[in-house]
Amino acid sequence: MKLVFKEIFTAFMVLFAVIDIIGNIPIIIDLRKKVGHIQSEKASLIAGIIMIVFLFVGKSLLNLIGIDVNSFAVAGAFILFFIALEMILGITLYKEDDSNAITASVFPLAFPLIAGPGSLTTLLSLRAEFAIENIIVAVICNVVFIYIVLKTSSKIERLIGNNGINIIRKVFGVILLAIAVKLFAQNIKALLA
Repeated sequence: MKLVFKEIFTAFMVLFAVIDIIGNIPIIIDLRKKVGHIQSEKASLIAGIIMIVFLFVGKSLLNLIGIDVNSFAVAGAFILFFIALEMILGITLYKEDDSNAITASVFPLAFPLIAGPGSLTTLLSLRAEFAIENIIVAVICNVVFIYIVLKTSSKIERLIGNNGINIIRKVFGVILLAIAVKLFAQNIKALLA
């Protein structure tokens, strides 16, 4: 087992861009308002476990149930699309009768927001390029950063203020929408080919 800093850094940056935890701050704040409290430790840990497990068994698991990576990514694009619509239009599409901190920490926060189809498909492509131990270190570094952002989201909210949050929410809603469209377009081509 040989850790290569360059591989770890590259994998970290790619995952960091795809997970976009900074861009998800408005969604995190929104979730916290809906459920009162988010379990940062639980959300980070579950997201990390999902990503590391998927790194090992993802492709086999998808093949086992007859789903290819492209179909998985297209489904993920739809989820991101609806989350983006919520952010841009200020509407609520995701409703849960039993809204509490435990379920919100798992869904939609840990999955599909943090460990979503974008990051999971990215992990599969990173695996083809880098050594698995370097990817695992990159995932752990991302999880630590995610935990810090989740823990400090209320301080970030106070710092930016309500108007700032609304502006960031709309801007990142459009960015998330663009990511969803790109994810959809890239993978629908492979499905239709």
